[in-house]
Amino acid sequence: MNKASTKPVPALRILVVDDELSVLEAIKMSLEFYGHVVTSCTSGSQALEVFKTSRFDVVVTDYAMPDIKGDDFAAMIKEISPRCPIIMITAHAEMLDRNRLEPIACVLSKPFLPQVLNEAITAALESI
Repeated sequence: MNKASTKPVPALRILVVDDELSVLEAIKMSLEFYGHVVTSCTSGSQALEVFKTSRFDVVVTDYAMPDIKGDDFAAMIKEISPRCPIIMITAHAEMLDRNRLEPIACVLSKPFLPQVLNEAITAALESI
């Protein structure tokens, strides 16, 4: 076993946005299992207001939300905090406009394993 795999990952403040409550709760629980502090929101507009008044290390957002699409939400987050990594999750990868994904650190297709999300977050943080 190498030393890197035993090194504890610091708790991160993560904002998670998904309009499907069951998906939102599953993601929240899995990230909390890894020791992260998670704030969850069911809409892009709610999450934007929360983001403006709090500090987050990472944002995890769904793409297909009824009020604000994930790529538009990501662009708004980047205007506020250009260095905040954003992970996009989607069951509709075919709907993504690849030209609008510049602010996105990583795109994960639903369903995904909790470990995959945690690894994507770690990689996104290392890339900034």
